[in-house]
Amino acid sequence: MTKFNKTLLAAAVTLASTQSMAAGFQLNSQSATGIGRAMAGDAIIADNASVLSRNPAAMALFDEKALSIGASYADVQVEVTDVQYGDNHIGSMDNAAEAKFIPNFYYISPINDTWAYGVAAFSNYGTGTDLSSLNSGHDFNTPIDLLGNTEVTTINFNASVSYRINDSLSLGLGLDAVYGSGTLTRNGNIDIGLGDMPLNLVDVEADGWAVGGIVGLAYEFNENNRIGLSYRYSPQMEASGDIMYNPSVLLPQNFDSIEIPIADIAQLAGFHQLTDKFAIHYTAQWTQWSSFDNISVVDGDLGTANDVIKHYNWKDSWFLSLGATYDINETWTVRAGIASDQGVVGEVSSLSIPDSDRMWYSAGFTYNLTNKSSIDFGYTLVAGEKVHVLEDSALVGQVSAYTESGANYFSLQYNHTF
Repeated sequence: MTKFNKTLLAAAVTLASTQSMAAGFQLNSQSATGIGRAMAGDAIIADNASVLSRNPAAMALFDEKALSIGASYADVQVEVTDVQYGDNHIGSMDNAAEAKFIPNFYYISPINDTWAYGVAAFSNYGTGTDLSSLNSGHDFNTPIDLLGNTEVTTINFNASVSYRINDSLSLGLGLDAVYGSGTLTRNGNIDIGLGDMPLNLVDVEADGWAVGGIVGLAYEFNENNRIGLSYRYSPQMEASGDIMYNPSVLLPQNFDSIEIPIADIAQLAGFHQLTDKFAIHYTAQWTQWSSFDNISVVDGDLGTANDVIKHYNWKDSWFLSLGATYDINETWTVRAGIASDQGVVGEVSSLSIPDSDRMWYSAGFTYNLTNKSSIDFGYTLVAGEKVHVLEDSALVGQVSAYTESGANYFSLQYNHTF
């Protein structure tokens, strides 16, 4: 397969990282309490059932049934400016991403003093963006192999158990069923000397299931100090459906599936109650984005059995956060946090991956409705760096652009214990 052939679907799939607002196309928005403290300590605080998204061992800290239901609204801004090649100025977009609702559900039930189980539904990965309008209104060819529409969604359905070994140490194990779906298009007009002609390079609508898992540990030094450790194995996602890309401009080819590796996640979290009202917490999260080495297609109708579309040069990333919680009284609790989120792009930059280092600034509160129920609100401002991108298009040559991404996260959650 020529370099042009390999670029087409790869450009479509790699754009999936633009709207996630964490390293690669990862989401860090599993709860309102987490959003309100920059996810600091989320694998061990266990102030509500959403801890299940980060560490199944922390279920051992619950002595009664707990339910948490919520959603986050991600108002994402992705600016793509000064897009050009040679003397041809393609233009800019102030907002290339779509805002998203990200729902979640958690339920934890202790069985006895030793065992507990839980079920959850949330998302670890997802994105949505559209750069296709940059292809319109020009009297020259545009890099339609790099610009287009992308919609990617993942849902993680989790079932977990925890086991308390002694007063200090608890272990947890969970199974993830991950559903992924996406729509990817790359099309536009191109002039090859015979006037403008429509060219459909990529047209994908696919979905699929994969199975992963998580293991966790919770260690309590005493009632005021504890740490949590977890490792989530993320599977390779294989999506099937309508998968077309145009390998030779004139001969489109259909494939049975796309194979996309998803990164594993490891994290260490701590919680320390310093006074009756004040606590600090922290998280160090490592994501194995180096495993996102290539994207491949399988079983083409023109005889291609398996081919790597594009290789990547992504690097493992760190998300480091620090937060604090203060109990004003029996009704109100406030929290805040700050985080440094490391980008994943290595030496090779890409217009379709406007990733960069980011800072998180977070605040939130809990309002206790009764001694059994509460409402959480969280807000996070994500500020990304402006990045200069140089990328080769198989259609027009090297493309230059500047990208900058940021977001406002708003999250609301209801908690109840039984």
